[in-house]
Amino acid sequence: MPHTRSAAKRYRQSEDRRVLNKDRLTEIKTLKKRILRAVHDGEKDQAATLYASFSQRADQAASKNTMHPNAVARAKSRLSQVIAGKRKSILDIGAKAKTKPRATTAATAAATATAPAAKAPAKKTAEKAAKKPKA
Repeated sequence: MPHTRSAAKRYRQSEDRRVLNKDRLTEIKTLKKRILRAVHDGEKDQAATLYASFSQRADQAASKNTMHPNAVARAKSRLSQVIAGKRKSILDIGAKAKTKPRATTAATAAATATAPAAKAPAKKTAEKAAKKPKA
């Protein structure tokens, strides 16, 4: 518990802010899920109206420092791509087109085929003990 009046006030303020921030983030996440569900169900008009609400709430969260402005811009961009049909899902963030594996040359094949050199076996402790003079 806080020891001073100012610390008690800061504690109350931070608790109030935490609750407000949590409510804002929950609302934004719910809107995002509703948009994705509408797109999945083929209701583009409903998704567009929900996107307008999402955009407003996300910008408000960015202005209140609940979310980082770049994170808001990224979320809005990805959702707009999903609504426009340019992206299948918001989850395919890092999906890239698969490319053919590179052809290996004889030199790289030989370098990868050879095993690393084996270490010399460790000396036995008995040999070490035999070499030491007894006092």
